[in-house]
Amino acid sequence: MGKVIILMMDSFGVGGAKDAAAFDDSGANTFLHIAQNYGGLSLPNLEALGLKKAGMLACGIEAPLTAGTAELNLRGGYGCMEEISAGKDTISGHWEMAGVPVRKDFGHFPLAYPSFPAEMVQRICKRAGISGILGNKAASGTVIIQELGEEHIATGKPIFYTSADSNLQIAAHEEKFGLERLYQLCEIAFEEVKPYNIGRVIARPFVGEKAGAFVRTPNRHDYAVSPFAPTVLDKAKVAGLEVVAIGKISDIYAGSGVTKKVKASGLEELWNATLAEARVLKGDGIVFTNFVNFDMDWGHRRDVKGYAEGLKYFDSRLPEIEGVLGEDDIVFITADHGCDPTYKGTDHTRECVPVLMFGKNTAEHSLGRRKTYADIAETIAAMFGLEEFGVGEVMR
Repeated sequence: MGKVIILMMDSFGVGGAKDAAAFDDSGANTFLHIAQNYGGLSLPNLEALGLKKAGMLACGIEAPLTAGTAELNLRGGYGCMEEISAGKDTISGHWEMAGVPVRKDFGHFPLAYPSFPAEMVQRICKRAGISGILGNKAASGTVIIQELGEEHIATGKPIFYTSADSNLQIAAHEEKFGLERLYQLCEIAFEEVKPYNIGRVIARPFVGEKAGAFVRTPNRHDYAVSPFAPTVLDKAKVAGLEVVAIGKISDIYAGSGVTKKVKASGLEELWNATLAEARVLKGDGIVFTNFVNFDMDWGHRRDVKGYAEGLKYFDSRLPEIEGVLGEDDIVFITADHGCDPTYKGTDHTRECVPVLMFGKNTAEHSLGRRKTYADIAETIAAMFGLEEFGVGEVMR
């Protein structure tokens, strides 16, 4: 057997989703459009692993990457995966790749003001002992704290907002409102959103003294519903394997199937934590990392330059993975949805995602166009001798 390392590049879609039109995302292609608009995007290690070919399998167009010398000596399978879950949100993508597609979409709050039912807000305020809320609309988290941060400090009212995802997000000043108080408020809110079939409540603490200077801290915390059925993480844990969740992975699965939670934020810290945990895990198990910055910092903010430079940094760290791999270890590089920074709006985009699968004993070959993200779960289950899911097919 060996260990499995999953490098989940949050929002790094490669276009070509057959049902993109149903989501009003026709033509969205995160990878291709960043490569076309950045000018001089070089990802030699990802390209050597087959990223450009994976993009071709998805959309039929070759991304214009500039030449570079790969330092990663490993090669493996490359392909793209279609999503069968009903939504294009974070939870749906993650659960599907772990073997549990979300066939019926979660509930969503309206994007127009007011987003939240008055009776629900009243219950939350009463239980939490707050006089009211600010916001109550769909918004960019970085924008709304500049807009309402000063009023929040003056009144003590937390900022409630949502997005096209199934969520309620609550922003509050980490020091003046209090971090633990924010977490307690989110716990109350998480109970109150259950009748509306909402997937997550997200705590968004920030610091700063005035508009223009407010910044979010790394102490975000997601309160998510548990997967509807056992995921590959659950099955691995029951089998006695270690399952290490890095970044927001544990929150996304509501802690289910996780044996160790590692807090990290930012590409550098996430990479460092991944390599450190992979070195410690000498036997069989899973190390699963979500590189959230692609989505949170650059996709949603429509920052092509930031996204491209994040990709270049990610690529530059890939050669270090060789030093932590045993003979039978396997690495997956994939994504959970798209978030094309050149597309309209600020929401996720329905796209195929890449799947790159490699190790010390894998040869370069095409994995083709996969019919579901769940092929990752089926492959891991087969590797560890776990019960199959009956949803996808094993990648070889």
